[in-house]
Amino acid sequence: MLPFGTDASVKLVDDIFNYIDVHQNEFVQNLGNWLAVPSDSSDPHLRGEVIKMMDIAAERIQALGATVELVDMGFEKLYDGQNISIPPAILATLGNDTKKATVCFYGHVDVQPAKKEDGWDTDPYTLTEINGNLHGRGATDNKGPVLAWINAIDTYRALKQDIPINLKFIIEGMEETGSPGLEELVRGHSEFFSDVDYIVISDNLWLSKKPALTYGTRGNAYFFVEVECAEKDMHSGTFGGIIHEAMNDLVSLLASLVDSSGRILIPGIYDDVAPLTEEETKLYDNIEFDLEEHKNNSGVNRFLQSTKEKVLLHLWRYPSLSIHGIEGGFYGSGSKTVIPSKVIGKFSIRQVPNMDFTVVEKQVVKYLEEEFAKRNSPNKLKVSMPIGALPWVANINDLQYEAARNAIIKVFGVTPDMIRDGSTIPIASTFKTLTKKSVMMLPIGGADAGEHSQNEKLSRSNYIQGTKMFATFFLELSKLHENLLAKTNPKISKISQLLGS
Repeated sequence: MLPFGTDASVKLVDDIFNYIDVHQNEFVQNLGNWLAVPSDSSDPHLRGEVIKMMDIAAERIQALGATVELVDMGFEKLYDGQNISIPPAILATLGNDTKKATVCFYGHVDVQPAKKEDGWDTDPYTLTEINGNLHGRGATDNKGPVLAWINAIDTYRALKQDIPINLKFIIEGMEETGSPGLEELVRGHSEFFSDVDYIVISDNLWLSKKPALTYGTRGNAYFFVEVECAEKDMHSGTFGGIIHEAMNDLVSLLASLVDSSGRILIPGIYDDVAPLTEEETKLYDNIEFDLEEHKNNSGVNRFLQSTKEKVLLHLWRYPSLSIHGIEGGFYGSGSKTVIPSKVIGKFSIRQVPNMDFTVVEKQVVKYLEEEFAKRNSPNKLKVSMPIGALPWVANINDLQYEAARNAIIKVFGVTPDMIRDGSTIPIASTFKTLTKKSVMMLPIGGADAGEHSQNEKLSRSNYIQGTKMFATFFLELSKLHENLLAKTNPKISKISQLLGS
């Protein structure tokens, strides 16, 4: 490894940046090839396309010189009872030098559903560049970032330069449908993670046009509330006014969950929320976030909170409750005077540290049962929580966060915002809990990338500069890791210097 700060190391960085600039059209074409595969993991009829995409990714990683294993993930049982194969997951290793840091990169190559008739301006599976933006399903979530990592590694190989860190990959094809089997994969391959020092996820977005590092996400507890009043639907002219209607009970229960200010009304729900520290409060001061722009992009007239700090706190640091819909009642066009026999309400609670979804589940069930009892209804109530995912928070002083900050400064010329994400990325908490390794989120997608939406895009600049940033991150982490080794084991450092590494 070249000593940092020398003319040779500066030339290496210049060579890396120049190579990436010169070959950016090739990198864009490769992204177009990946976007052309409709790897929608939610559609059983496209399962073969997801498996095809996994094979393409495995071949591409193997071409880097990595040892690649495609791990059988078993079968998924569909709602109609049919069993179909879960796409295999990729476990890959590139380098095993014990003097180097080892970074494991997680990504996925499946995508959300997309059809032109859903409101796309272009074919979602044909990369289309418009005003410097690369449009296509999966461009930013998550094929673009996965390829940017691969491009960064390939740049070192093309320049015949030693890659300054060891790399591992864990790539899946079912992230958009809940990552079935992934936790079991991580749990069952502890040896794969035994020599990993750091885990990096690049599957989220910046908060604004300014680069960001993500150090926390909210968890999620998703609930079904089922109320049943009869064995079959009934005519409202015949039974309206003489029975306890299931829909009335359900609407009343849902309305009792949260008030008009957004505060959750379930007793005890805020008891375990981690207190806001002075150190964290200071992070909010310099975060770049245009409240009016965010409001305009959302298409709403007013937020519940009036300042940038309060909005971000309620997105990142406080739990929220959202009602998502009702299943079972009539919702088609026209009129239908039916009393539904059974209705199911759906809502979720986004949790924050130190909340536990098992505790939240007990609080929700107890509260809804008590509220239901107040209605003196003979109907049947059932509350269930099919999804429970923990929140995740990282130590922003971890070595890899310092390395990423340094890389962003060198590539983008700004100090990144330190942000949290209001959504849930369960694998972050899974990695932290099962591997005990440092986990970091290092996004390259802009705030306007439109992941999961129509006209999803990744700007060419973010894609190419992101590739440079990843390549620089390898160098910065190597330098910091070597300094750490020097402090903990001076003999190793001295030998490294004598060898010119």
